[in-house]
Amino acid sequence: MTTLDAKLTEATIDFVKTELKNAEGGHDWFHIERVYKNSLLIAEQENVDLTVVALAALLHDIADPKFHDGDETLGSKVASTFLIKQNVAPEIIKHVTQIIDNMSFKNSFDLNTSFNSKEMEVVQDADRLDAIGAVGIARCFNYGGFKNRALYNPEIEPNLAMSKSEYKNSEAPTINHFYEKLLLLKDKMNTKTGKQIATERHLYMEGFLKQFFAEWEGNL
Repeated sequence: MTTLDAKLTEATIDFVKTELKNAEGGHDWFHIERVYKNSLLIAEQENVDLTVVALAALLHDIADPKFHDGDETLGSKVASTFLIKQNVAPEIIKHVTQIIDNMSFKNSFDLNTSFNSKEMEVVQDADRLDAIGAVGIARCFNYGGFKNRALYNPEIEPNLAMSKSEYKNSEAPTINHFYEKLLLLKDKMNTKTGKQIATERHLYMEGFLKQFFAEWEGNL
């Protein structure tokens, strides 16, 4: 496992903080920081290039398509432009941008996605961990509020057979997102560490939903 370039990492952190200073609360710098820290934690047990892992973790949401009219190419373009200015080696830039372009959950709907690497598996697990557990629940409702979505509507059932387009354009109540994504992530983890942490966070979400529905029905 390689060592981190401290100067490059610091420059990247400063860049991301500036770019995301007005970001929605679930996709702000603090989300990036958590993914970065979890990536380094998971990487301790994996044979990976730490520079690639760190840069991909820090830049993975630099231009999230949800906030840029669905443009799925902008993130890697912004990241590439920044890394070129930092004189990062072309092969590292290519690897980082491939991770940014392919790691999102919505890409799991695309069966033609062929890129994969151990570095992407690490960052992908770290990002997915931040979508579940206590923080994941908070982020889910924060985004639902940001989009002015209903908390829950018993008449709108979760869509468990969505296409990528349907997933991207969904306006379903926030609770549905647990069934359409969050509760599925535990079984999509790549690494041993990711799986262990996801199991605990998954159980926490199940407990939350049990409590939520009991309160909703007036049973508590």
